Amino acid sequence: MKIQESAENYLEAIFTLKNKKGYVRSIDIARDLGYSKPSVSRAMKLLRENNYITMDEDGTIHLTESGAQIAESMYERHTLLARFLKDLGVTEDVAFEDACRIEHVISQETFDKLKQFIEKS
Repeated sequence: MKIQESAENYLEAIFTLKNKKGYVRSIDIARDLGYSKPSVSRAMKLLRENNYITMDEDGTIHLTESGAQIAESMYERHTLLARFLKDLGVTEDVAFEDACRIEHVISQETFDKLKQFIEKS
């Protein structure tokens, strides 16, 4: 199932924040992405309704299995694409921003071939 780019970004942010801090709350996501707390709250509600996350009583956010699959896929795409762009000579900031855009539109087939190419290099 294809989900919206914004949902993919939120799931990836939850994944990376969890790896950095060990836990994730809405305020952490708002700070990381530069979004308002109300915007993040609305997004978390939608992600909960679609069974991508769960939230504890204290507001700690956890990825469900389906949410984790999407988050890990986006993270892999992002890191591989950013590394590839940096290897081409693109500055780190631009590579990071461009990888964030590309990761959402590249087909799985093209990503798999690019990944194979990079791994052979």
